Amino acid sequence: MTGAILSAKTIPSALPSILPIFPLAGAVLLPHARLPLTVFEPRYLAMVEDALGKGRIIGMIQPSVTGDSQNPPLYSVGCAGRITSFNETDEGTLLIVLSGLCRFRVAAELPTSRLYRTVKPDWEPYLTDLGENDPSAIDRERLLGLMQIYFKKNAISVDWSVVKNAPNDVLLPTIIMICPLAPNEKQALLEAGSFAARADMLMALLEMAAMPQTETEAEIRH
Repeated sequence: MTGAILSAKTIPSALPSILPIFPLAGAVLLPHARLPLTVFEPRYLAMVEDALGKGRIIGMIQPSVTGDSQNPPLYSVGCAGRITSFNETDEGTLLIVLSGLCRFRVAAELPTSRLYRTVKPDWEPYLTDLGENDPSAIDRERLLGLMQIYFKKNAISVDWSVVKNAPNDVLLPTIIMICPLAPNEKQALLEAGSFAARADMLMALLEMAAMPQTETEAEIRH
């Protein structure tokens, strides 16, 4: 999977100094992962169209405060991705896939004449994202067991034959992206220092979510 995303173009010098951003609560892009997006708002349609002619790189980042604000405050860390799939519907909606490249820290938000927001990204703390994952560093049996409990509790339907055959570097980010975790939990997973740390954190979150929330629920389980 990583070989399909990383290339000679994804070296530090190729990372942009100005990054258009797509703020979206509850959605995180992880390095080496793929995130499908449906784009229909005029400002983000403009952002994608501009990005297609300028390296195809945009940044996914979560608002730190949810609400109706057009320009909510942002978390300090996001992840940039390259547009690797692009389709347009008859209604003008864009269906894209972002392939995660490298996390970034927001050094500053920049003034812009465009409809969308842009930032000055600091790539330095996260340049190791451009290397290979270490997908062997994961307790797969424990993860799958916790997934089964969590998915059943949240009525999430998956094809378990596909899940069990997925390599670790596909399985972990996919779980993070599809699980209805809180935005701050997803942010913590994004900011984890390594693949192994992210796996451990996810399993801890799934374990806590699987615990009975009320005395009645605990009695039913016993």
